[in-house]
Amino acid sequence: MSRRLVVEADGGSRGNPGPSAYGAVVRDPATGKALVELADHLGTTTNNVAEYTGLLEGLRAALEVDPDALIEARLDSKLVVEQMSGRWAIKNDALRRIALAARDLVDRERVTYTWVPREKNKAADALANESMDNVERGRSGRVRRILRDAEDAGGLDTSAGSLSPEEAATTLDAEVLDSGTVQGGARRPRPAIVGWGPDLGPPTVTLVVRHGVTAHSLERKFSGSGTTFDPPLVAEGIAQAELAAAELERRGGGDVLVCSPMLRTRQTAEILGAAIGLVPVVVEGLQEGDFGDWDGFTFGEVMARWPQEMSAWLSSPDVAPPGGESLRQIAARVSRALDQVLTAHPGRKVIVAAHVGTIRAMTARALGSPLESMNRMELAPASITTLTWYGDGNASMRSFAEQGHLAGSKHTWIP
Repeated sequence: MSRRLVVEADGGSRGNPGPSAYGAVVRDPATGKALVELADHLGTTTNNVAEYTGLLEGLRAALEVDPDALIEARLDSKLVVEQMSGRWAIKNDALRRIALAARDLVDRERVTYTWVPREKNKAADALANESMDNVERGRSGRVRRILRDAEDAGGLDTSAGSLSPEEAATTLDAEVLDSGTVQGGARRPRPAIVGWGPDLGPPTVTLVVRHGVTAHSLERKFSGSGTTFDPPLVAEGIAQAELAAAELERRGGGDVLVCSPMLRTRQTAEILGAAIGLVPVVVEGLQEGDFGDWDGFTFGEVMARWPQEMSAWLSSPDVAPPGGESLRQIAARVSRALDQVLTAHPGRKVIVAAHVGTIRAMTARALGSPLESMNRMELAPASITTLTWYGDGNASMRSFAEQGHLAGSKHTWIP
């Protein structure tokens, strides 16, 4: 019998639109104990976007606890509950995009949506406010607390946590939200010949440029986001970024330019922006994966020092380097950041300066491919990958790791 989990979700905006954050709790309904608490700042947006995002991230966290669980999502937003239950139409494009992402995470027969009074949703509300307060104080708005491992909470008595008939009656309407499947925390496109369906308006096109080389790139060392050392571009990396900039200018530039907060991508974005007339916007969450203790070491050095850990990491997307992030965690983080970009810039041409791990995660999501595929994708420095995101939640890959514009430049391939 499937295990039951409860997701309590909320979101808030100080200004509507204004500084916003979501909060979510994954709870064991049999004991009432919280398993996961999470929140994050969303920048400037609306209450509704924050509440929908809280639902989406709460569902993702629940699936990390148990990918086969039956989930009851509890929110004090009547709008979200009624729309996700299929009783109200979703007319807002930004909300529809998040709703589709939530729909794609979990089969409709495994999730129900329940409205609760605000006083019964205090935990999620407090997390959203904690995130906004932290940002106002100059700190990170990201909160993630794993309070109890899924294995420790296993073997639950599901009858003790069963829903009432009235609560269980909330089901998704197939005419509004058809079924989807989870693929490592990322959306799997529904069966379709992408681009041949109904006219959904212009898609969002992302041209994702890997940064130019750094000293770590040339030495083939792990260079993640967890280290205090954030290497800059070397002369060769600057030249590579300039070649990518010329190529983007030849293709007509873009409408928006975003980048990860790391130095090498910010430098790359500045070079791109100077050529195409755009000012880079830093997006938290697009940074490289955190390789923990392996940062600054070559692949061979890691194999020599951590042979068992490296073998486990290569074998499973759920295994993280000591002190670092797993592929699944990277994919989930990048997906959250991507959702913010897609919500903010629907139908636009977005240039993204990013990293190998970021581009791999975005590509795996677009293709609905297993996360194990991420380690099989090779990207040259300053190469260009083009991904297209449609209004119905589908996505496609137009090109991957293009490097023709780098003719005459040295290419450094990173394992």
